[in-house]
Amino acid sequence: MADVTLARDFDPLATGGLRRKVRAKTLVYVLLTLFAAFYLIPILIVLLNSFRELPEINRTGFFAIPRSFSVQPWNEALNTFCVVGTCEGIRPFFLNSILMAVPATAISTAIGLVNGYILSMWRFRGSEWLFGFITLGVFLPAQMTLLPWAYILGNAGLTNTITGLVLIHTVQGLSFTTLFCRNYFVNIPDDLIKAARIDGAGFWRIFRRIVLPLSPPIVIVTVIWQFTGIWNDFIYGVIFSSGDKQPITSALIALTAGATSVRYHNVEAAAVLMAAVPPLLVYLFGGKYFMRGLTQGAVK
Repeated sequence: MADVTLARDFDPLATGGLRRKVRAKTLVYVLLTLFAAFYLIPILIVLLNSFRELPEINRTGFFAIPRSFSVQPWNEALNTFCVVGTCEGIRPFFLNSILMAVPATAISTAIGLVNGYILSMWRFRGSEWLFGFITLGVFLPAQMTLLPWAYILGNAGLTNTITGLVLIHTVQGLSFTTLFCRNYFVNIPDDLIKAARIDGAGFWRIFRRIVLPLSPPIVIVTVIWQFTGIWNDFIYGVIFSSGDKQPITSALIALTAGATSVRYHNVEAAAVLMAAVPPLLVYLFGGKYFMRGLTQGAVK
């Protein structure tokens, strides 16, 4: 009887299926490890070289095992390295990017919230057409807007100013923020809005008391999306700013292009890493909320 039970419990097909699953999972993990290494190795090389001394890099090359360690390249990149005629490092340009990205992100997100609220809950004749025209900006290449923006900034006296860059990124970001917020708000039950109207709540009271408390996931999505895109933008910064008004992305190009016959690879590596810190911190602190907001209708 025991032999019959053991024979019944032993299923070759089940054992074979388990082995196939193990092999499939092993293959998946191996591929993921290879892809992660392929993606992280360049970052690791830049990080290691940012702490190496320049004579060692010149002697052994950029792709070599470090034999020295120094934080001096980071200090030079931040405070003393000469960029576009000023020897204050990338600190002023880092501040320019903060003064540009933070207001533009906040303003475009706030306007996108109001636009999405109107287009989803206070629809009017032609609102769908208006929403379609607004979202056309999502597909409009930045190169097509350069001449119109040059005309606008020139006539407004905002050429080569941080305010001008804030205006550009605020307007350019409205398509994305409106799209995200509108598609998120359409999932809010209409009964909540109808009940609030019956109780006498108006446009702004409904927005403050009902819509905004339900909006943190989509607010985080739009903030991360906008801040990252604005901070990493290069084309508007390099065309509409110069000198000490440039954002960090333009200054990094000037840092490498303005060098003499001696290339300060360690300082350049440190500057690149410092420029990448703010978007990375935004994703680290808001990444899980970013995915939650996307799955709740942000890209519906």
